[in-house]
Amino acid sequence: MDESKRKQGFARLIELSFVKKSLMITSLILSGASAILGFTPHVFIYLIFKDILSSLDGGVLVVSKLITYGWLAFAGAAACTVIYFIALVASHLAAFGTLYKLKINFATHLARVPLGFHVLAGSGKLRKVIDDDIEKIEGFIAHQLPDMIAATVSVVTMIALLFSIDWRFGLPIFIGIIFLVYKLMTLQGNNESSARSMRSYQDAIDEMSNASVEYIRGMSVVKAFKQTANSFGRLSASIEKYKVMILKYTLGWEKGYSALISLFNNIYIFFLPVAIIIGMLTDITPVFISNILFYLLFSQSIAPTIIKMVYANGVTLQITGSVERMDNILAEPELPVPVNAQKITEFDIKFENVTFSYDKSTEINALSNVSFTASPSTTTALVGPSGGGKSSTAHLIPRFFDVRDGSIKIGDVDIRNVDNTDLMNNIGFVFQDVFLFSQSIMENIRMGNPKASDHDIIQAAKSAQCHEFVMALPDKYNTIVGAKGIHFSSGERQRIVIARAIIKDCPIVVLDEATSFADPENEYLIQKAFESLLREKTVIMIAHRLSSVKDADQIIVMREGQVLQKGRHDEMLQQVGAYADMWKIYSSAAKWRLDNSMEEANYD
Repeated sequence: MDESKRKQGFARLIELSFVKKSLMITSLILSGASAILGFTPHVFIYLIFKDILSSLDGGVLVVSKLITYGWLAFAGAAACTVIYFIALVASHLAAFGTLYKLKINFATHLARVPLGFHVLAGSGKLRKVIDDDIEKIEGFIAHQLPDMIAATVSVVTMIALLFSIDWRFGLPIFIGIIFLVYKLMTLQGNNESSARSMRSYQDAIDEMSNASVEYIRGMSVVKAFKQTANSFGRLSASIEKYKVMILKYTLGWEKGYSALISLFNNIYIFFLPVAIIIGMLTDITPVFISNILFYLLFSQSIAPTIIKMVYANGVTLQITGSVERMDNILAEPELPVPVNAQKITEFDIKFENVTFSYDKSTEINALSNVSFTASPSTTTALVGPSGGGKSSTAHLIPRFFDVRDGSIKIGDVDIRNVDNTDLMNNIGFVFQDVFLFSQSIMENIRMGNPKASDHDIIQAAKSAQCHEFVMALPDKYNTIVGAKGIHFSSGERQRIVIARAIIKDCPIVVLDEATSFADPENEYLIQKAFESLLREKTVIMIAHRLSSVKDADQIIVMREGQVLQKGRHDEMLQQVGAYADMWKIYSSAAKWRLDNSMEEANYD
């Protein structure tokens, strides 16, 4: 989406409202028509009063005429209801069609942005936009916009009626409306301050919602350490922030808003003094009394009309914030698609002077001039301290992000010149964070290869060392993940994911600290599973246990986004450098753990 041409605020909201143009125009016309018809009972009731009072002053009362006025008042009210119902049917059809299109466009865009965007944005934020913010747009199209048009037409019709019966009575009421609306707008603040307040409100809601989810997910830790909600700092702070903000905002309306609403509900007080003065200066005729009765009754419909407009304005401010959040994600640049895509035929990986930054607006790089080659049928291990650039390196291979400078090639083909589907078909992943869908184990593994037979999946599960624990489950491979209290350990979940990678059978495999959370028994089983997964593959492995990578064909030591050293384990131990220092520290820690274990055993 072009930022320079993108509409914002209310203009953008209206643009979205007219995605289904014909339906929306029909709805708005009917809404306006229903608003006009809503005032017909007032007019015919006024004519009834006028005829009755005129008859008391010597005129002739035509009952059939009164009955006609009564039926016309009823017909106007009925037509108002029916036409407004049809208007809402049209607006809902437009809203549902727009909602479908927005969600499809949003989901399609998410599929086209770099996968790294999902890592940085987080699923919670994206879920809120697609489930909450886009749903609010549907509500605006279905309800708020027709109501706004109806309220606007009502105000225009109302003003016309104020001056059409007796302008002397209508003028003071009109002046009262102008005065009260002005005071209400002053109390509400200008558009910029109102929008700023609404953004603060939405931000406070988002922060409190995210903190609540985090608190609930961490409930086991909270209970284990006997903590209360107040001790969970982020949740407590977010609730306090929301409380302070909402109380300040609400109390700012307390006195002024109550007074204004009271005046709106009793707006006839603006014309009563005028009516009394006119009555003192002129003869009191049936027409004069009819006019007073009309304005007394009519004034009761003014407050709901004005308040509906104020409410619609407040809701619009909320929804424009939702539109802004949706558009900010839609503005994320999509992954460039090569015009003449090239095919991958060889599977060595070459980093050539790669420089990369997560934030393009700064000069702080996650990687700086990284160069190395990972040959086919070999394992390249990335080691180093946290934040050294290991995961960033791994995420660039499947093009989760695009490099700032340099290039990454598979074979002799720059991955930016490879179709994304082809690239993904050639790379398998096993990450530290494991995700299983709420489907059967069979279907979770089949995601690696939708065409795989049940037999192939079971063979992959056996190779991944998960067949034994799956067969012990009540429904075996048809067991639904998370259903009926079925839960798996982190090691078991990891092995199911490895089975998924095995069934995919890609020539390139990326392992991002795949055994970091495993206990010794599960780590042994995972390492056995790797024997099937990694056979004759180009492997990029990130690990924090040096013992698990000492047999790698190539070890690359990274720190602060740069390659400090590379080579085989035995070679680098003979050199003075970062790897030898790391191995010394690792060996000392391992010896310390072993010595302590032996002392405890002797003590027992």
